[in-house]
Amino acid sequence: MVHQLRARPERHRGVRCSRWRFEHLVARACAQLPAQVQATMHNIVIIVEDQPQASTDAYGDAGGTLGLYQGTPLGERGTGYNLTLPDKVTIYRLPLLEMCHRSRELQEEITLTLLHEIGHHVGLDDHELPF
Repeated sequence: MVHQLRARPERHRGVRCSRWRFEHLVARACAQLPAQVQATMHNIVIIVEDQPQASTDAYGDAGGTLGLYQGTPLGERGTGYNLTLPDKVTIYRLPLLEMCHRSRELQEEITLTLLHEIGHHVGLDDHELPF
């Protein structure tokens, strides 16, 4: 009798995390932001989506996009800036889960992504952000 080896099932790459738990991690990251960062967060909402749309960033590339800021940076708001919808920071769950290997790493990457997008909210460009 010949014994055939079964192929191992392909391991899931990344961290497993429910949507509810992920949203909790994002809320925790927001709550742990330094006070001076929290003080800049006016008229802004932070949401979680599973993944970016086909062409999300300015270059038409959604691949590798972990977050997105949509709105008017603080430095560009004039005296007529009122009665407007909140700016939006979107954190993309699936790309972050895919790139991280441990829960602690996931929490750190969520925090860095959030800080990066808030950096855009205060008027910083990608080349001005350290992360």
